Amino acid sequence: MSETGNRLRKLLESPNFDPQNYVKQLSQQSDGDRDLQEHRQKIQNLADETAQNLKKNVYKNYRQFIETAKEISYLESEMYQLSHILTEQKSIMESITQALLSTDKDETSKEMQAAFPKETEELKQRTLTSLLEKVEGGKNIMDTPGRHLIYNGDLAEFDVDNMSPIQRVHAFLMNDCLLIATWLPNRRGTVKYKYNALYDLESFAVVNVKDNPPMKDMFKILMFPDSRIFQAENSKVKKEWLEILDETKKNKVTKDRHKKEEEVPTSPVRAEVSTNPFDVDDEPADVEENVDLTLEWIQELPEDLDVCIAQRDFEGAVDLLDKLNEYLKDQPVTQKVKELRSKVDERVRQLTEVLVFELSPDRSLRGGPKATRRAVSQLIRLGQSTKACELFLKNRAAAVQTAIRQLRIEGATLLYIHKLCNIFFTSLLETAKEFEMDFAGNTGCYSAFVVWSRSAMRMFVDAFSKQVFDSKESLSTAAECVKVAKEHCQQLTEIGLDLTFTLQSLLVKDIKAALQSYKDIIIEATKHRNSEEMWRRMNLMTPEALAKLKDEMRTCGMGTFEQYTGDDCWVNLSYTVVAFTKQMMSFLEEGLKLYFPELHMVLLESLREIILVAVQHVDYSLRCEQDPEKKAFILQNATFLHDTVLPVVERRFEEGVGKPAKQLQDLRKSTRPVRINPESTTSVV
Repeated sequence: MSETGNRLRKLLESPNFDPQNYVKQLSQQSDGDRDLQEHRQKIQNLADETAQNLKKNVYKNYRQFIETAKEISYLESEMYQLSHILTEQKSIMESITQALLSTDKDETSKEMQAAFPKETEELKQRTLTSLLEKVEGGKNIMDTPGRHLIYNGDLAEFDVDNMSPIQRVHAFLMNDCLLIATWLPNRRGTVKYKYNALYDLESFAVVNVKDNPPMKDMFKILMFPDSRIFQAENSKVKKEWLEILDETKKNKVTKDRHKKEEEVPTSPVRAEVSTNPFDVDDEPADVEENVDLTLEWIQELPEDLDVCIAQRDFEGAVDLLDKLNEYLKDQPVTQKVKELRSKVDERVRQLTEVLVFELSPDRSLRGGPKATRRAVSQLIRLGQSTKACELFLKNRAAAVQTAIRQLRIEGATLLYIHKLCNIFFTSLLETAKEFEMDFAGNTGCYSAFVVWSRSAMRMFVDAFSKQVFDSKESLSTAAECVKVAKEHCQQLTEIGLDLTFTLQSLLVKDIKAALQSYKDIIIEATKHRNSEEMWRRMNLMTPEALAKLKDEMRTCGMGTFEQYTGDDCWVNLSYTVVAFTKQMMSFLEEGLKLYFPELHMVLLESLREIILVAVQHVDYSLRCEQDPEKKAFILQNATFLHDTVLPVVERRFEEGVGKPAKQLQDLRKSTRPVRINPESTTSVV
């Protein structure tokens, strides 16, 4: 910087600097507009230089922050080791004190040997071999040379989702892997355990689980994409596991690094010389000079990417990458370009990891699908549309599952189903709209969304069936709940997504079971009433009761019922036939609410079986009855069933289904009553 610039900088940095006085003096001293323009340019240059210095300081501080965090992590591990060493020293001193106080020299020597074990490599391997003999399926583990035992002990495994105990295990920590073996319930000789899993030390991470009584003394092992949780016997054993696992992993990393360094060849490598006289270099020797990488923004690009990632400015980072790709698009690939690309690719990997973490279900699921738009759009710009699609759908699946789990089961079942459908189908609709917006230019991802929608529908049906069918609700309640689900599912057709068939195919098994169960209930109730049948007219006692019955039968579709009513509240039908008619028509209406093509024969056969029970009872009573008056009354009930009830059932079924019920028509023709001599025993053709 020139002397004039230094003076200007010192003036502006002065604590007593007054902008108004400075501008006033500058205006008085300047000869004209040209002097003011030159002075303005000097101030602008100083501002640009200051901005560059600030940016470099930010990057420098950011790097120092990362290094400080690493040092803190190392210091923390060293403190753990120091604490462990102090604990061992304390136990050793206690054992020495006990040994000195003991009068038995033989016992003293044994305690000293226990306090100061000196295991050789061969002894460790022999110990591991003897332990693995107790593991079923673990004979091949010792095939790796140099493998020996570090630590082992009993643990209890818990389920990651609901923290329920799964099984007892025995863990063997070796210098390069971790073996998990389960306890055998029926031991065979020396074999106590069964091989379960073997994990390389580099393939998993160990995480401490905070105590939350009664869940305590636990730690988690993370193996992408799964994880397992184990519980130690007490806090001391847990601490030993964490420390020894961490130390063993570090030792393996150090050993592998030394091995790689030793394998680096030290002999000079001769360059291959082509013997073909016609080989000509595709690029001229001075091609590297053709790519100008001395631009300031290219020189500072890696640092700028680090700053953008640290400040979570994902859009800015991707903009810089697009700018670089556009600049290098038509440029030759030189050695310097390759070096720049390698630096940038490392930043791209870091940026991708951060964006993937933003979309992971472990992050907060609040904010709906729109909260994922930022990370998804940047992953797509980075050319990771498939990964973005997968992570977006996993995030939304976790959000939907969490919303369903948090829904409280209270009040009537129908009220819960209304809430469940509202939450699920609204979430599905919002997810579909957001997916269409984010992946508008990636039509190949739409098939993944359809597959995801079907899996989400299975999750919904599981919760739906558990509440509606497993709790043995009435058929009318189940029909209303299914109707609500169908209506909500129709909303998805607004965006061109029709999952009605999927919903029906997932519900068909439960609905079929519910229809058959309710059919059996009606048949049992009808048989019970038939066993007590006296074939007497109904006396409803009051005109109000008669009017109510007329309304009920009119609602069922029995328009000619009034011709069977007489004066003084009498009905010229049996109580059994009237009760059967109401119950059967109710079953038909609820069945039509549940109907879809896969249930056609189930509903039809159920109706046929129910009708047969009533018709056969009337036919049997008509043939067995000897009293002419009762026989005529039974025939009147049979006529009501044949001429009134069965046609209404056929017509209503055809209206609800859209095609005639041939089986019901054949049944009505085969049970046609005829006017006969009351003395005859033949009544039905």
